[in-house]
Amino acid sequence: MLSVVRVHLPSEIPIVGCEITPYVLLRQPDGAVSTDDVPETAPADGQFMRYRWYRIQSDRKVPICSVHPMEQATIQCLGCLKSKIPVAKSYHCSAKCFSDAWQHHKVLHERASSALNENGAEEEELFGRFGSGGSGVLSTAGSGSLSNFGQSRGVNNGPVPLYPSGTDKNSGETWFEVGRLRTYTPTADDIGHALKFECVAVDSEKRSPIGPPTSIMTSRVIPAPTPTPRRLIQVNGDVLGHLDLDSQTSSLGTFTVLSYNILADAYATSDAYSYCPTWALTWTYRRQNLLREIIGYHADIICLQEVQVNHFEDFFSPELDKHGYQALYKKRTTEVYSGNPMAIDGCATFFRRDKFSHVKKYEVEFNKAAQSLTDAIIPAAQKRVALSRLIKDNIALIAVLEAKFGNHGAENPGKRQLLCVANTHINVHQDLKDVKLWEVHTLLKGLEKIAVSADIPMLVCGDFNSTPGSSPHALLAMGKVDQHHPDLAIDPLGILRPPSKLNHQLPLVSAYSAFTRMVGVGYDLEHQRRRTDPATNEPLFTNCTRDFTGTVDYIFYTADSLTVDSLLELLDEESLRKDTALPSPEWSSDHIALLAEFRCKPRIRR
Repeated sequence: MLSVVRVHLPSEIPIVGCEITPYVLLRQPDGAVSTDDVPETAPADGQFMRYRWYRIQSDRKVPICSVHPMEQATIQCLGCLKSKIPVAKSYHCSAKCFSDAWQHHKVLHERASSALNENGAEEEELFGRFGSGGSGVLSTAGSGSLSNFGQSRGVNNGPVPLYPSGTDKNSGETWFEVGRLRTYTPTADDIGHALKFECVAVDSEKRSPIGPPTSIMTSRVIPAPTPTPRRLIQVNGDVLGHLDLDSQTSSLGTFTVLSYNILADAYATSDAYSYCPTWALTWTYRRQNLLREIIGYHADIICLQEVQVNHFEDFFSPELDKHGYQALYKKRTTEVYSGNPMAIDGCATFFRRDKFSHVKKYEVEFNKAAQSLTDAIIPAAQKRVALSRLIKDNIALIAVLEAKFGNHGAENPGKRQLLCVANTHINVHQDLKDVKLWEVHTLLKGLEKIAVSADIPMLVCGDFNSTPGSSPHALLAMGKVDQHHPDLAIDPLGILRPPSKLNHQLPLVSAYSAFTRMVGVGYDLEHQRRRTDPATNEPLFTNCTRDFTGTVDYIFYTADSLTVDSLLELLDEESLRKDTALPSPEWSSDHIALLAEFRCKPRIRR
């Protein structure tokens, strides 16, 4: 007989837009125990499984705290209402909660006031652009946090109508059937309500249950936390009032590039990030939060690191395709990696089909370069030891694109505007400084060859696991490494000798160094300067965990052919520390996204 052995949920806290897939262990009619479903279309011995989801709806509406989404709100900030800030941001569970959050909360008021002064009625767009509106109350008005992903009642129910399935007169609760599939995606209508999952074996012929149903309850559904939108800061003039990259690109012939280490699911464990709520570490939550963030930046080119093979194929590629992006991908090699082949990560580059066309793709496998290096300079007896030090499965993905937008300069009318974009993740342990520098040097030498053959603007994006002042950063930013740099003391294989070879001819500049070159005064400018290290001209951090805070991610560009127009504002560490560190419910990676807006310089005839 078909029966349910055990049911449990991956997380007791359901979030709007995040699919819930209960773990259901079944005993099959032949006695075998498995998690394989037995649907009505493929019954086993005349029996199948039936699933139901119910919303437990109380007569009393429950507003949710904007800081602690598991708690009911008891107070509301009237200043938010007057400033037309999304109502979800106005709720707090206690006076202490409001007081503790005030330093961060008042930034909302300051921005709303600034937007009102600069843009009049446009302040609504500033706060509404990222889908952050109104999902903290039970009223369904304005809570369109699901609409961006095509979610609807039909996703969960098909043609099933919503109707009361039962009422408890003592508690004033009504049960509404909301789903008939094994999985369920909470909607904005569910916010503040608990959900009930019910499963039972059914006789195919009699259409009646075999025994009592097994059920499990969730806690109240919470809205997906939405961080305050990051704005684009113009570094060649005044501060932009709000992020509007589409109109900027179309009207000015500029293009934007995003670089983001999204934190692979395989690494997002509770052991590594114990300070982050378990529900906020689940991939079903993080993938939607990451997608919402990435889409909201409207970048023309997107460089992502730590993208697992299965997540690229099943999620990012099809989802970003819906938004007009073409995808390129290169997974890491597997000479060292021994886990699930579908869970290995890599680099993914996306570009808008209406802005660029794909010309050529290069794949760099540092393992192959290591093999060639050891064959050339390492004695046979030491090759095995050398390869064990050098082989780290790292890769780089290089794309040559052709721009479809704008006039590329009167000097060269009709000439093709090509662009080379390198995307990499140099994932090497801090102790192996020689290996890290060698990989960066190998990548730059490869890019040099492309530059010589094509005379093409270049972007070098990624997570280099190298802080400002390190030898890889010096090589990238200065074109060479000082022969007395302390990193060069670690070179047991002699792969960095002679130090004079550690150079390149690409005129690379870090995009975010533009903040330190800005002139003038202003609220936003001062904030960005304080978030930049004047000694290195780099952000104070791009990676912020409990154990490490520093800059390891960069967007470099060739300054002879490109110029930076705008940069995505940096975050302040204090605002992130309210959740201890990254990742958090608001930000789903331990890194922050970097975005720069570029313009191609007119070609000068030689």
